[in-house]
Amino acid sequence: MRTFFGFVRKEFFHLGRDRRTLVVLFGIPLMQMLLFGFALRNEVKDTPVAVVDLSGDPLTRRLASALEASESFRLAATVRNLDEGKKLLAESKAKVLVVFAEDFSEHFGRDGRAEVEILTDGSDPNSARTRVAYANGVVQQELAAVARESGKGAGAPHIEAATRMRFNPSLESTYLFVPGVMALVLTLVSALMTSVTITREKELGTMEVLLVSPLRPFQIIVGKVVPYLGLSFLNVLIILGLSRFAFGVPIVGNVFLLIAESVLYIVCALSLGVLVSTRAETQQAATTGSLSGLMFPTMLLSGFIFPLESMPRVLYWLSHIVPARWFLVIVRGIMLKGVGIAELWPQTLILAAMTTFFLLASVRNFHIRLE
Repeated sequence: MRTFFGFVRKEFFHLGRDRRTLVVLFGIPLMQMLLFGFALRNEVKDTPVAVVDLSGDPLTRRLASALEASESFRLAATVRNLDEGKKLLAESKAKVLVVFAEDFSEHFGRDGRAEVEILTDGSDPNSARTRVAYANGVVQQELAAVARESGKGAGAPHIEAATRMRFNPSLESTYLFVPGVMALVLTLVSALMTSVTITREKELGTMEVLLVSPLRPFQIIVGKVVPYLGLSFLNVLIILGLSRFAFGVPIVGNVFLLIAESVLYIVCALSLGVLVSTRAETQQAATTGSLSGLMFPTMLLSGFIFPLESMPRVLYWLSHIVPARWFLVIVRGIMLKGVGIAELWPQTLILAAMTTFFLLASVRNFHIRLE
């Protein structure tokens, strides 16, 4: 028995010195718990809202200020043209559009009735209804305060809210999940699979064989990722075909632009997977690092399931370094909103910059390992 306890004590000692194991046992579960705890938010908070003020009188300006003062919304713009407001929705610069008619104040002052048109981005059906209800509630509450101040009674005014769901009128959940699944699958195939390519050669002892071959290090990396590039491209075609013919999700924009943007994201994910592979010592470490460092951020910090605006500021700003966040804006913009490169060039430029950085870092780390 003494020998057994001595053996157990020795195992605890070795475990305490194994930093990688401790990270897997404590660090990764803690990170996942924090991400899930802070990212799982269903309430509406800090949502960008645009106001189309066709009336331009003090009452509508007061209502716009009330929306801005609410914790649920952030006033993105106030415009005097409905087409300009719809463009803000298409470019994802606003998630909600509140339209006040030209005779809004006149109708409200005469009989206490008001008509408000609320348009929202239906490409995220999980939050669309909630955003409309919150916007209607803010307008209703502020108009009730105006009625009390004017001596027209404490009763709530009658508001007729005409609600329109843009880009997804029927609020189909597939409109949300298909672009997200595309990003998730491409991350899984591209980053996770390539993250074990170089570490597998290290563990099998075949890396030395490759190094004495005429191939250069850059050629070895390219040769490792080309098969996954073809496989990922095939996945893109399969997902687009299924989304169009099996689930009825339209592709409103240019399909060739969508494929080109998908190839850019594939290369970005492949280069990220190779970067993980050059840093990891074993396939297990590469797989664990990819799952914890890539899969969970793609699910939680990309806007795939949970709205980014409702997250704490730290996680919101952290989401900017997640490539899937920018890819989802591109996919939803092309498939559901029909926008082109003129509106999506910032996201495309960010993905291109990330891809360049990951490729250069991968080659540099590979050279360091060889030395």
